Amino acid sequence: MIQTVGTFLKEKNLLLFDGGMGTYYSQLCGKISADCEMACLEQPQLVSRIHEEYVAAGCQAIKTNTFGANLVSLRGNVKLLQQLVEAAWNLAQKAAGEKAFVFADIGPVNGMPKRETAEEYCRLADLFMAQGAENFLFETNSTDTGLAEAAQYIRSRKPSAFILTSFAVGPDGYTREGFFYKQLLRRMEESGLMDAVGLNCISNARQLAALAQKVKLSVPLALMPNAGYPVVVHNRTFYEGDPAYFSHSLAQAAAEGVTILGGCCGTTPEHLRQLSSLLENGVEPLPQKVPLAVSKQTCCAPESRFWEKLSQGHKVLAVELDPPKDADLAAFMQKAGILQQAGADIITIADCPIARARMDSSLLACKVKRELGMETLPHLTCRDRNLNATKALVLGLYAEGIQNVLAVTGDPVPTAERDEVKSVYQFNSRKLACFLNSLAQEELGGPLHVFGALNLNAQNFQVQLSLAKQKLENGMVGFLTQPVLTEQALENLALAREKLPKAKILGGIMPVVSEKNARFMDSEVNGIRVSPHIIQQYCGKSRQEGEELAVRISCEVAEKMSHLVDGFYLITPFGRAELSAKILEKIKQL
Repeated sequence: MIQTVGTFLKEKNLLLFDGGMGTYYSQLCGKISADCEMACLEQPQLVSRIHEEYVAAGCQAIKTNTFGANLVSLRGNVKLLQQLVEAAWNLAQKAAGEKAFVFADIGPVNGMPKRETAEEYCRLADLFMAQGAENFLFETNSTDTGLAEAAQYIRSRKPSAFILTSFAVGPDGYTREGFFYKQLLRRMEESGLMDAVGLNCISNARQLAALAQKVKLSVPLALMPNAGYPVVVHNRTFYEGDPAYFSHSLAQAAAEGVTILGGCCGTTPEHLRQLSSLLENGVEPLPQKVPLAVSKQTCCAPESRFWEKLSQGHKVLAVELDPPKDADLAAFMQKAGILQQAGADIITIADCPIARARMDSSLLACKVKRELGMETLPHLTCRDRNLNATKALVLGLYAEGIQNVLAVTGDPVPTAERDEVKSVYQFNSRKLACFLNSLAQEELGGPLHVFGALNLNAQNFQVQLSLAKQKLENGMVGFLTQPVLTEQALENLALAREKLPKAKILGGIMPVVSEKNARFMDSEVNGIRVSPHIIQQYCGKSRQEGEELAVRISCEVAEKMSHLVDGFYLITPFGRAELSAKILEKIKQL
């Protein structure tokens, strides 16, 4: 085609892309789609055939067969990457002829730091520009990391380029990294670097069309959904979506203003042929539904008292109480009551600490709030829940009035149990915070205050500070620190206060109750260090003397860190609530 993509869109209004190269390749030759990029070198006739079938089906744009071609997937083989890009470009160009535009297809680059991700995108863009590429598609992204930098790089070398970036989202609009689609699309639109933005993969045509109705943009919107729901048979994935249903759903999206259409996993030339036919004949938009006048009952509770006190500059007292190992709640509720009477502002409840099953922290948090009227801060780990389960849980928590959570990655399941009990780890605490923040903005209708952990005892504390800054960028509001039981931890706390001025920091206090307890924590508990000076003080002490010493040392630690923190985070040792209550009473007097 002689004209540019931008001119074509202005004149024709619609641009029809091809479908899923990888899945159609797999369907034709019986190999897994992960092999399809190598087919540019090993089976070029088959790749050409696929391109030609899509063009014959009426597609006006085809993608190069390079979705998974990058230095990460090719293990740093620069020569092979160059060969693949050149071969893929030539095959697509020959098949397209004067009938279709060719887009350099660049899939997500995973497993690299942010700066290196951007550099890899730019490297791929360079390889394509060396072949003469004018049009670029960055597709199936779960985050916008490196995309704006890559677009700026292309613009600086080829100002006339057409750049489209697309995000892979589930039916509820979230990527696997926890980003909400509206935020990603708007950031890309507002960058001023993208000619079009879009959604693709994971969801079917009806689901992506429904998401498209909820966002208004100043740049063209692209939809390239999957053919339907994937079915796995003998370790192979099949898409059994009906081409007629797919095409009608996307044609309806076009009638409602979507200007770039195509397919992703499972879509074949037949899907696109039927869609092309419908688009040629035109589709009338469906009549707008008149919403029923139904009063919406909000589940939002009044603003958290704990958060109000913290945000107003008053020091808060948070106390951690481990959930029970069995179904007997009597002792736990009694201890929570003792801490409440002693002045705790909030009870924090760990989520299966050290990866050993205990009563669910979120269910327990709801019970404490309901029965004692006390605010709770349940821990949410990434270990045991995927994105869907996390969303379901947080919706329930919010309905129960829980507005504060602690997002942590979580300890891995012990090695001996890994064959039987699997960890999930769909994301880490930073991604979890991003997801929770998006969920609060888009669906909760009110505030959700996400806290994180800050390890003051890490050997390389600069790394911890860097992670903390990322957590703040992803929506966290503050941190609960590991216990301060060394001078180094106190120095690191002072550094954290300097480098994280906007964060709410609750300084960790963990009472040491005996010499044995001190040595165990120092040697075997990850993230905790106890100074030799403190250990020595417990030598030869009785239980009562150990508890008295624990109160005194804990109060001394609190006094030393008081000017550096917004509150205190007291970890109850061995469920000794009475001991924690004594410490709380004295800390309140500081």
